[in-house]
Amino acid sequence: MNSIRSNSVTTIEQESPRHPYKTSFKKDAPIIAAGIGLTYLGNTLIKNKDPLTLAELATRTKDKVPFFDRGNVGFFSENVDRDSYIPFLGSFAMPLAMIVLNKNESRNASHILVMYIESLSITSSLFTLAAGTIHRSRPLVYAPSEASQEERIKAKNQRSFFAGHTAATASATFFAAKVFHDLNPDSKAKPFVWAVAATLPAIVGYMRYKGGLHFLSDNLLGYAIGAASGILIPEWHKNKNNNDLSISPFIGKKFKGMSLVYNIK
Repeated sequence: MNSIRSNSVTTIEQESPRHPYKTSFKKDAPIIAAGIGLTYLGNTLIKNKDPLTLAELATRTKDKVPFFDRGNVGFFSENVDRDSYIPFLGSFAMPLAMIVLNKNESRNASHILVMYIESLSITSSLFTLAAGTIHRSRPLVYAPSEASQEERIKAKNQRSFFAGHTAATASATFFAAKVFHDLNPDSKAKPFVWAVAATLPAIVGYMRYKGGLHFLSDNLLGYAIGAASGILIPEWHKNKNNNDLSISPFIGKKFKGMSLVYNIK
């Protein structure tokens, strides 16, 4: 009897790391719906932004930019902007590829897909709301010799804060690394996966910086928000830790977004 009981316990302990996540319609559907809804609201605010007037454009001078963001004031490159979409779009395939290539992840495919959508929707809502409500011109607006006046006053170039491409890339890659880490605790590939996860959004951020699309602080904040979303969402869904993180949308008179609170024990 003792032998049978011991074998049963061992089997459970061996199986449990393979299925650490728990998702549910009741818990996850409202968060995903809120993320999508807030993203729609944010995109609406972005579309309704006004272009700069010529008088406002005249005030966009380097001395008005914080000293830590003056490194790429006046940068502008359409080619770098276009090329940045290659690592940006490619990053979204990283979690999906791991589901196909890794048997431990394929066993958890349904949970992973729910968490992935949740992570991206939260990141997207935070970015679009910030871009729609905060008026900050891109570095290229300060480039009279590089960008045309017509380009500099466009409404799309008045939403530098914060870097959405960098945030979305970090959300995807850090999510992939976190899930791989949880499901393959003994894998020697973990350092490589984490290195790729950290490098891809850094590349995207650098390209957005060099293209004159975002300041350094825009990219650093986008990187941090995306990485936090990618790591904390899987952590929240772990069977033993799902009470450590609370996620909820909030809509106030001055601020709109998603609230993420993680309790460290």
